[in-house]
Amino acid sequence: MTSTGQDPARRAEAVRDRHRATLGSVPPGVEARLGLALAHGRLHTEEALAELRHVVLTDNALGGRVQQLVHFGQLLALGRADPARIHARGALHAGAGIADLIGVAETALITAGVPAYALGIETIVELVEAEAEAEAEAEAEAEAEAGKRR
Repeated sequence: MTSTGQDPARRAEAVRDRHRATLGSVPPGVEARLGLALAHGRLHTEEALAELRHVVLTDNALGGRVQQLVHFGQLLALGRADPARIHARGALHAGAGIADLIGVAETALITAGVPAYALGIETIVELVEAEAEAEAEAEAEAEAEAGKRR
């Protein structure tokens, strides 16, 4: 992946594409790291990290869905709210359901205690609310469009 002869902007976009493939989006922390790497000639470090991440996540018996669920659980146990949210969304992107996320939060209760469980449930509630809000907005847009055609 590290093609140092290519345009740095294209190389950075290739790193972003790797994140989009596994998470559905590029996390803000990755954008910040890429900006710093581009500004200081250190893009090869981000490319190497993306390559390692790709190998570990794709050449693994767990598969993408389970990998993201494991990440979610580990981050709950560590109390890392923002990365936990990113990987909860990544798990949904990879085919997990809300019940899977709840199962991970419940397991975190046993392995890491009430704070991890509470963080997991808080994260899941946020995702469910955001999904409901997006669906309501899409419905409103569809109704407005239908009204214009009448």
